[in-house]
Amino acid sequence: MPFCASCGSPVEGRFCAKCGAAMGAAPASAGPAPAYNAAPPAAAAAAGMTDNMAGALCYLVGFITGILFLVMEPYSKRPFVRFHAFQSIFFSLAWIALSIGLGIIFAIVGLALHMWLLLIPLRMILWLAGFGLWLFCMFKANSGEWFQLPIIGPMALKQSGAAPGAPQA
Repeated sequence: MPFCASCGSPVEGRFCAKCGAAMGAAPASAGPAPAYNAAPPAAAAAAGMTDNMAGALCYLVGFITGILFLVMEPYSKRPFVRFHAFQSIFFSLAWIALSIGLGIIFAIVGLALHMWLLLIPLRMILWLAGFGLWLFCMFKANSGEWFQLPIIGPMALKQSGAAPGAPQA
């Protein structure tokens, strides 16, 4: 059922029974009225998520959300989101590989040299550094910045096919 643009009451026919305004006419106190039963503007219909929010969410669950944003439309076509999705994937895989490698090295050194008490705090410091870097990447993406991690950033930029500062589609 349509509603009056002037008073908001339900309307049956071409005129509002409450205020007498013609349907499709502008309310007396406002600017031009929207067209009668018009479709929402294209920007509102396809609003979805902003690129900076999508870029930040690429990091949320590591490579899983990175891959999701690479296959989801319309985000798969946006250079900013593609860059952060690839950087998230590469960062997650590098962190997993580094964690496994350090776990093996720490286990060998800990067993051979009985240095468990020194290695546990070192492992925690490295974990906190990775967690902080992950949060920092999410913050930078949410701020709309093309922040590149060393080594991983240029690879992600090349894979995404984007240039930093490119207009966001």
